[in-house]
Order: sequence, then C-alpha cells, then structure tokens
Amino acid sequence: MKHNRLLPAAAGAVFVVLFVSVVFAAGMEQHLDKSVQTGKALFLHGTFGGNGSTCETCHSGGGTAPGKMPHGMTIPSLANAAAVYPRFNPRVHRVITLEDQIRNCIIGALHGKPPEYGSLRMNALVSYITSLSQGKPIDMGGKPE
Repeated sequence: MKHNRLLPAAAGAVFVVLFVSVVFAAGMEQHLDKSVQTGKALFLHGTFGGNGSTCETCHSGGGTAPGKMPHGMTIPSLANAAAVYPRFNPRVHRVITLEDQIRNCIIGALHGKPPEYGSLRMNALVSYITSLSQGKPIDMGGKPE
C-alpha cells in the first residue's frame, strides 16, 4: 500500500519538472526570437557608422533574394549562408566563419565599424542570418544560393 501513495507524489514531481521545462524552453525561445528580430532590424537599418548603406542595400529582400553589389555584380541570397559557413575564402587564403563574413561586409561594403565578435549586436546579426537558413542542409564550404 505504501507504494500507492508514492505514485501520486511521483506523478506530481514529473508534472512539475515538465511544466518548468516548458516554461524554461518558452523563455529561451523568446530570447532567441528577440535576438533574431534585433538582427533583422540591424540588417535592414544599421549603417554601423559607415557610408549610409545597410546590409539590405546589397542583400535584397532582407537577404532572402539575390542581391547586387554597388558596381552591379549579382550576389546570391543569404538563404543558406549559415549552412555553408565556415568556408575557405581563396582571396584571404583561410577559412572564415559567418561572423568573419559579416564583419568583412560591414567594413568593405558599408565602410562601417562592425560589432565585436561575440557582442550582442553580432550575435543578433548571426541569429537573423542563421534564421534564413532554417531547414537547409548543412553543406560547410558549399555554394551560397
């Protein structure tokens, strides 16, 4: 008979653990969603103290469509960017990460000051660009789409 009293207590403990896990996961998801939204705002409107251009200037449709460089060269969308980085960059003869590429674009195309590695702003940009690759297969070193 003793174990019958333990059963409701154990079930209650399991419920509490599951409830706390769901609440914790929802809280984590809110933080991630906020980071993605902050990154999108930076992508669309951030000039990073540069020439007045934004990431959107070259990367059309918030990065979801092919874009154009200022001199007219077509560039692929960012739809799978997070799935193909890190990748080898033959121009600099080394492997670069998505953060490296973001910094290179801000310095080169926007003539701005990029966020520091690991900063909240850099994490937000990486979160947004990574969200564009949701569901894409990992293909490190693959071709951007």
